[in-house]
Amino acid sequence: MHNRSLTLTLLALGAVGAAQAEPPVAVQREVSFLLGYVEGSGCGFQRNGTWYTSREAQAHLRDKYQYLVRQDLIASTEHFIERAATESSLSGSPYQVKCGSGPTITSRQWLSSELEQLRARP
Repeated sequence: MHNRSLTLTLLALGAVGAAQAEPPVAVQREVSFLLGYVEGSGCGFQRNGTWYTSREAQAHLRDKYQYLVRQDLIASTEHFIERAATESSLSGSPYQVKCGSGPTITSRQWLSSELEQLRARP
């Protein structure tokens, strides 16, 4: 019985040691900013042919981000944009954004532009 307890303890410790690292703090801040930007934009977001509100889009992108973090696939904010916020993981169709009467653009263009502006601020 003692060996079984020791084995379970070692397995548990191994699982803890295998936990994935969080992205760098600067990346977490930028992604958090972009998620807030999406939610507060009031823009429409098209995913797989259906339009969603900015709040629904933010929730979807946040969930994808959290999944990718658990898979250790986010090391930069660009990874977030490319891997979570550019296209559908199911269909490969690009996400589209439409703000007011402006043109429809890809979410990659829209978020990359906002990230560039964020980084240019003092």
